[in-house]
Amino acid sequence: MSFFKNRTVIGVICIVLSLLICFAVTPLFNQSISKKTEIVRVAKPIKIGEAITKDMVQTVEVGGYNLPEDVVRHTDTIIGKFASADLVPGDYIISSKIVDAPAAENAYLYNLTGEKQAISVSVKSFAAGLSGKLISGDIVSIVAPDYKKQGVTVIPPELQYVEVIAVTAGSGYDANTVEQKEAVDADEKELPATVTLLVTPEQSKSLAELEADGTLHVSLVYRGSKENAAKFTEAQDLVLSKLYPDKPETQESEDNSQLEAPANTPVESGAE
Repeated sequence: MSFFKNRTVIGVICIVLSLLICFAVTPLFNQSISKKTEIVRVAKPIKIGEAITKDMVQTVEVGGYNLPEDVVRHTDTIIGKFASADLVPGDYIISSKIVDAPAAENAYLYNLTGEKQAISVSVKSFAAGLSGKLISGDIVSIVAPDYKKQGVTVIPPELQYVEVIAVTAGSGYDANTVEQKEAVDADEKELPATVTLLVTPEQSKSLAELEADGTLHVSLVYRGSKENAAKFTEAQDLVLSKLYPDKPETQESEDNSQLEAPANTPVESGAE
């Protein structure tokens, strides 16, 4: 008799539990699934290190169930920041995939304003690249042996003071950054294969010609504070303004600019 009573009790408990699930738990579960929330989603492909702009992302309404806790919900929190991974249209943006500044590697390329360009030249020999001692921020002169096949070695006036922004090994890693040190063993330091310089379009053309000839050496001029380094680049800019003057509006202004050109170049005054 007690056996049947136990079965009855168990049956009643099961019925109560099923009713509880049907009328209490299930509605709550369905409600949580159907609850909508706004998140930020990728609208255009975004490459690693690329600055995020307004047209690259969009706000969409999706189900709130099982979303990552760090999913980005407002576009204004990410505009102007940088992607730390490649993103494709449809991806949710989470906090771990964006950073306030680009990664240390190649970070200098994101600071270009359009006035100057970055160009790399090959280091043909150990000596030609200052024996691997160059670092970002150095001011160097470009020495051109047998300049334009004239049999003389010169420092072109447009390449007297040039800023180094990177020194890169053959593997593609910057040779003077933490990334390169982590990429190779401590006793296996890679030698520089190229030097990347910050130049004007006119300077880049001269460097491209020297690169094609395969004859250039890098000579260190200054290493130190940014303020003092700026004095050299400013002096170089003055020389460039004389070598490559802007097209005058009238012939009269062109003649005047030629008459007013000083005998001593600004580079000479800057070197003093």
